[in-house]
Formats: sequence, structure tokens, C-alpha cells
Amino acid sequence: MLSKIGQIAIRVMNLERATACYRDVLGLKFLFAAPGLAFFDAGGTWLMLSPAELPEFDHPASILYFDVDDIGAEHARLRSAGVEFRAEPHRVHKEPRRELWLADFLDGEGNTYALRQWKNA
Repeated sequence: MLSKIGQIAIRVMNLERATACYRDVLGLKFLFAAPGLAFFDAGGTWLMLSPAELPEFDHPASILYFDVDDIGAEHARLRSAGVEFRAEPHRVHKEPRRELWLADFLDGEGNTYALRQWKNA
């Protein structure tokens, strides 16, 4: 039975630039590099950065949602580091006791990601 994602491959155009972004700007734990590859730990799920091996894989990645404790603070930190945001932090869902907030950003390789936080209502 499938239960956990162990690794996600992310297409990059420039491995050196992407590695610097994920390590130095996003602050993910760098695990190791291999020829044409860089590996990071995102809370137990590995992210593998690599150029597309085949033309059919040469497109932006799926959207990853990074859970954060304070979306406003993380948005400000990433923006000050030069990250381009597609959307400011905003509420996308409301329940009686909590709200879901998102803020979409680009990783410099054209991949869209999002910060995600559940806030008390």
C-alpha cells in the first residue's frame, strides 16, 4: 500500500543556480550532489533537482506546498531574499475554527510553489 512520498524529481534548467536557491534562499537541507543531480530533504521527503532527461519531461514541476508556522514572516523572509511571489499571503478556505492561507512563488527555474499555513479563525 502506498503511504508516503519518498522523493520528488524537480526539473531545473541550471543545476548550480537551482541548488543555490533551494539551499541558500529556501533554506532546505542539502543532502548531496551527484553528476547532474542535487538532493535536498524537505521534512523527510527528498527533492531531486536535475535537468530533464528526455524532452517529454522538460516542463515545470508539479506545485509543492510547503507548510510554515508563520506565513507572513516566511513570505517576508523569502521576498527579502529575492524570491518572486505570484500571490501575497491570502485566505483560500475558511472553517468555523481555522482558515487555510497560501502564497504562491517561483523558484527561479519557472516552477511554482506555495507557502501554506492553517491559522486559527
